Amino acid sequence: MVNETLRTKQYLLTVAASKSLIARAFAELPEVSEVLKNGTIVIIAGTTNGYVAREVLKKAGLDADFCTKGYYRGITTPPGFKVEKIDFPGDVIIRKGELVKGKTIYDVVDELDAGDIIVKGANAVNLETRQAGIYIGDRKSGTIGASLPVIVGRRVKLYIPVGLEKRVPGNIYDIVKKINSPNTSGPRMMPVDGEIITELEAINILTGAKAELVAAGGICGAEGSCYLAVTGNDEQLRKVDEIISAVSREPAFSM
Repeated sequence: MVNETLRTKQYLLTVAASKSLIARAFAELPEVSEVLKNGTIVIIAGTTNGYVAREVLKKAGLDADFCTKGYYRGITTPPGFKVEKIDFPGDVIIRKGELVKGKTIYDVVDELDAGDIIVKGANAVNLETRQAGIYIGDRKSGTIGASLPVIVGRRVKLYIPVGLEKRVPGNIYDIVKKINSPNTSGPRMMPVDGEIITELEAINILTGAKAELVAAGGICGAEGSCYLAVTGNDEQLRKVDEIISAVSREPAFSM
């Protein structure tokens, strides 16, 4: 057997392109196809999850006009930025192929069971330890606090789509211990275990190629961007070219 020649090619992804890439990969998971037919998936509102919801709804043939605008709860904005108040549309919930409109995770969490899926974004991710952390502003631990009892107690699957822009070098549990202390001000943090999907996993899911983070940053709209070095055979890299070309046209997130 002749060994295939592997090549490495570098790609730049803006934050918006990364969100789109992660969403496309999540929608292609076999588990997602299964739960759309036979179970319930709850995509908890968040900026990355807005892109996830768009792709999953498209895959299910539902709500082709879904807009990511306004699909969030807590968000991070620059100092002085004014956020316009909008009507929250509810989380995207699909039960056996049917869209459940106007509901949130709080309304349906008690109905979830093994085989169902909850999708929740994160604010911090450690790539080496495969840990994620979610900022908490609510005194009852917010949507992740409502989700954990069924994630643990009923084996509901938790997926965590999170961009590389949110990577941190420290152990998430050490960070949590510090910022959840009574002597610390600001948001708290919940450490979570689940299936983490960054741009690296997304590339592998969609093409079979292996991606590595090799550089990051930029200006003029490229702030938070990442450079990926992707290694694969010619066919895999052809697929990567097509996918990156498509997601690179994703406009920046707008309020």
